[in-house]
Amino acid sequence: MDKNNKSIAIYPGTFDPLTNGHISIVRRALDIFDTVVLAIAIDTPKTPLFSLEERVEMAKTVFENKPRVIVESFSGLLVDYVEKKGAKVILRGLRAISDFEYEFQMALMNRRLKRDVHTLFMMTDYKWLFTSSSIIKETVNAGGDVQGLVPEPVWLKLKERFNL
Repeated sequence: MDKNNKSIAIYPGTFDPLTNGHISIVRRALDIFDTVVLAIAIDTPKTPLFSLEERVEMAKTVFENKPRVIVESFSGLLVDYVEKKGAKVILRGLRAISDFEYEFQMALMNRRLKRDVHTLFMMTDYKWLFTSSSIIKETVNAGGDVQGLVPEPVWLKLKERFNL
């Protein structure tokens, strides 16, 4: 491959918080792409537990030894951000069929907006099928231990946030 024509995948999300399932997707995507951009959404209908700055900081810490992973925030239309980064691929992780319907609708809308931007769906590793950022937060909020389901820096922040 031409050095100036590196393959880039954009992996967007709120990552509130980043889970081992997310990390699994990134790790496996690095087998396919030269660079994976973990794009943390500024504009979200969700009410995040962690601030944008905290989410970016945690992700940068987790991926600090992975030079092919870039962590940054973005706002506005995802397809515009993808184009600005010189990428052609939006990477989306799927856990179950229930994820697919929403993700498929989003992929079709993105395709309508920018015909040359493609969505790649990647299944998470089987051991992370039941994890989601929402379930992680609910479990910790109820006093549960999610150590091993999230990276250590995220676990430490969750413990701090919930006074565990």
